[in-house]
Amino acid sequence: MSASTNTQGGDTLPLQCYPTSCKEPVPAAPAFSPTVCQPSRLSAKPHLRPAKVCQAGDAYTREKFKPQARRDLEKEKQRLQNILATGKDVVECNVKQTLVQTKEEEIPEPDRFEELVNEVQERKEFLAEMEALGQGKKYRSIVLTEISQKMREMEIIDKKRSEEMREIMTEDFPGGKSLFPAGKSDPLD
Repeated sequence: MSASTNTQGGDTLPLQCYPTSCKEPVPAAPAFSPTVCQPSRLSAKPHLRPAKVCQAGDAYTREKFKPQARRDLEKEKQRLQNILATGKDVVECNVKQTLVQTKEEEIPEPDRFEELVNEVQERKEFLAEMEALGQGKKYRSIVLTEISQKMREMEIIDKKRSEEMREIMTEDFPGGKSLFPAGKSDPLD
């Protein structure tokens, strides 16, 4: 008897499957008979819990309501009136402009030269720490190369700044004469 004939006849599927043989072994006795009720499997106690046990648990406790921050209704009314009257959100534009202005004022532009000085100092400290730990030979060439690159970038920035200062100084003194004669950077030399 195959599985399809079992289900067509209304019987249950077999409990064990034997995939290696085409014949099913005949069991000595049927494992489960659907027509016979087996009272030994039913428990004597009902599975219902008393009400006091249920109420003692966390099932009946409610979470305390925590109100969220509410919108300011007057500001919302004013904003909608502006939208209906002018066609755009005027208050929002002003807020965005003030936020942009405050951000620009708060964050000064970082000076690249100062950043490079700090980076060189950090690398010197790192190399000193590695030498103290006995790892100086391993990191010395790498760190010194990075320091020389930073110093080169600092020289380039310094040259640009000095050229800008010369241009400013020549603009301040008409006639093409600068404050310092050619070839001398300090009048005391």
